[in-house]
Amino acid sequence: MEILCLNGPNLNRLGKREPGIYGTETLSDVEDRLAAAAAEHNSRIAFYQSNHEGLLIDRIHEAADDGTGGIIFNPGAYTHTSVALRDALASVDIPAIEVHISNIHTREEFRHRSLIAAVCIGQIAGLGTYGYDLALLALLRHGKGE
Repeated sequence: MEILCLNGPNLNRLGKREPGIYGTETLSDVEDRLAAAAAEHNSRIAFYQSNHEGLLIDRIHEAADDGTGGIIFNPGAYTHTSVALRDALASVDIPAIEVHISNIHTREEFRHRSLIAAVCIGQIAGLGTYGYDLALLALLRHGKGE
């Protein structure tokens, strides 16, 4: 199974941006760990990060055409603002899990509402970068019908 790990704005700054909230691990560290975990399950994982909404939409559409079996998606701030990303996910028949490093439900009120969650099979928030690992395992199980 091929999984896409999609990351939105500012996640390229992971490890440098507000380490008290997001930790000191870099996005590259997370990607290396997920690649190893996917390989342990005889799966592959592709990674894509962009600060641009349209590029994220394009990558979701590409995933629909390249046989991607699941999407791990941290939309960053677009979680709360992007109907376009929500519609892109709704337009493809790929199970997705929304991931947030911090607990968006305990932060500023504007972060409490996700426009993305309703078109995902699940949401993981507040478990640090470990949420990505859990999303990978959940998608692999989902792909097996578990």
